[in-house]
Amino acid sequence: MKPIILLAFAMFTSLLSAQVQTGKASFYGDKFEGRLTASGEPYSHKNATAAHRSLPFGTMLKVTNLANNKTAYVKVNDRGPFVSGRIIDLSKSIAEKLDFVAAGVADVVIEVLDAGDLSIQTTEETIAVTPENTSESPNPVTAAPIESEFYELAIDRVKPDWIGVQIGSFQELANLIRLADNLKVSYQKEVTVQVKTINGVKIYSLILGKFNTRSKAENFRDKVEEKYPDCFIVDLTTS
Repeated sequence: MKPIILLAFAMFTSLLSAQVQTGKASFYGDKFEGRLTASGEPYSHKNATAAHRSLPFGTMLKVTNLANNKTAYVKVNDRGPFVSGRIIDLSKSIAEKLDFVAAGVADVVIEVLDAGDLSIQTTEETIAVTPENTSESPNPVTAAPIESEFYELAIDRVKPDWIGVQIGSFQELANLIRLADNLKVSYQKEVTVQVKTINGVKIYSLILGKFNTRSKAENFRDKVEEKYPDCFIVDLTTS
């Protein structure tokens, strides 16, 4: 019998907080020196900068090379990489600091430290006050109720022998559970969660689908990567 866990949790959202991605990093070639980036800033290999497909310009990231645990801090100021399976392009000086210039690419984890230029728009309401009522105390402000969501989970510990498509990685279980629920409904595929510990931090990777051939996994990846451009294939038959 599968253990059933009923989870209730309050959702407190903070934009881009604790957002984590794992995947491959590459770096800029020398021919890009001095060229304008998508943000309008000229590229310099000496600067600690990076290209990412979707994070706002100005976002600060911590990048860790999983092969040697070396870390560096960069600012997003460009768009890319546009090669399947890669999640970030780094300036050459940062690739040197992370010690993967000779290899060309590296498996990394990137962590959002600051949300950059992302802004939150709020709507203000103007209230007219008549002179007769200006002496009265204003209505007390009441706190908004905490938003709660309930999910019923059937959990099995498994030894995977299939190929899937990794959609993303998270530190916050609340974000993972919400996305897993949406994906299961949208794509009618089973969801697997891989738990990793990186530098003492638990990382939860969300993997969608169970395919017995790589070609089937590739077809499914092509279907979802328009909405999730950082997704990539993971072969769990060798794990």
